[in-house]
Amino acid sequence: MRPVKLIVEADGGSRGNPGPAGYGSVVRDALTGQVLAERAESLGVATNNVAEYRGLIAGLEAAAELSSDADVEVRMDSKLVVEQMSGRWKIKHPDMKPLALQAQRLASRLRSVRYTWIPRERNKHADRLANEAMDAAAEGRTWAPSAVEEDEPEPQPPTATTGWAPPTTEPTTTLLLRHGETPYSGERRFAGTGDIPLTDTGLVQARAAGKALAGRGIEAIVTSPLKRTRQTAQEVAQALDVPVRVEDDLRETDFGDWEGYTFAEVRERWPAEMDAWLADPSVAPPYGESFAATQKRVQTARDKLLVRFRKQKILVVSHVTPIKTLVRLALDAPPSALYRMHLDVGSLSVVDWYADGPAVVRSLNDTHHLRQGAEPGLW
Repeated sequence: MRPVKLIVEADGGSRGNPGPAGYGSVVRDALTGQVLAERAESLGVATNNVAEYRGLIAGLEAAAELSSDADVEVRMDSKLVVEQMSGRWKIKHPDMKPLALQAQRLASRLRSVRYTWIPRERNKHADRLANEAMDAAAEGRTWAPSAVEEDEPEPQPPTATTGWAPPTTEPTTTLLLRHGETPYSGERRFAGTGDIPLTDTGLVQARAAGKALAGRGIEAIVTSPLKRTRQTAQEVAQALDVPVRVEDDLRETDFGDWEGYTFAEVRERWPAEMDAWLADPSVAPPYGESFAATQKRVQTARDKLLVRFRKQKILVVSHVTPIKTLVRLALDAPPSALYRMHLDVGSLSVVDWYADGPAVVRSLNDTHHLRQGAEPGLW
């Protein structure tokens, strides 16, 4: 299997040198340019060089979290850091030595790391993050990623083909498992980010999925952080003896004020808001999250998975909206396709993602394994 290739862009700055300082780091997929992770933090009073090293450290940490088997190119506009980390310049300043040592230790966890100097105008994203962190600290806030990154293009399908062609690479296969039954799903109530547990039936469904997936070559399980998905993932993990990772961006849409209500109850209480929500995926329920916002974070989660688990078979345990979103993205279908798919609790869907072409949806809403005594489906 070919190693993952990542790009780390890092920067740091100080308003005074020394003065109020901060750093920013971006990790990208080297093949697509897609942003996979962002890091930024205010450092209090520090020098430019300290801030730049801290940006490098944060970028290497984020890259290692994505894939310890990655080939990484670090791009920075700090000639000092690039030359020192490349071993061409000696590190003399006592403040730099422990930071350089920490960066070297992080780099040793990765497959390979090389350092490239770039002009400042090519490092705008990391520079912006560093300034955002410093601005936030000046206002008494903690930096958090923006909901919309204006300098980032909308992610596009890998290839703009109109038809199917035989793939030339091995796919990353995602088996998409909706969690088992909950009290809300049985009554068809809006269940968003509330931490609802599985029912006894839901636990049985999760165990049935684990039994059916045994021996299917699954190498990892990734789950939403919510209780119903973590319980489902744990039941499957016991059957497969496979580790479980939590990915926050795979959580269900936040339905805000509608949480716990049935569709009919929402229609009665919020008729105008529901009409607007059904007509436009950018509209959110009161104090909730729109489908467009959900798509953005689910897309980021997908891109992380495709880097971390490239050419592997993984089980993704999630919810209705994230799973439908992944299927819709694979099909390159319009947002309205969300309303034209149905997913039962405990159902499985399968998508193959190819690095050199369109994704392929292999199955949708398979519940064969939930029938008593049934043999596993063809996944």
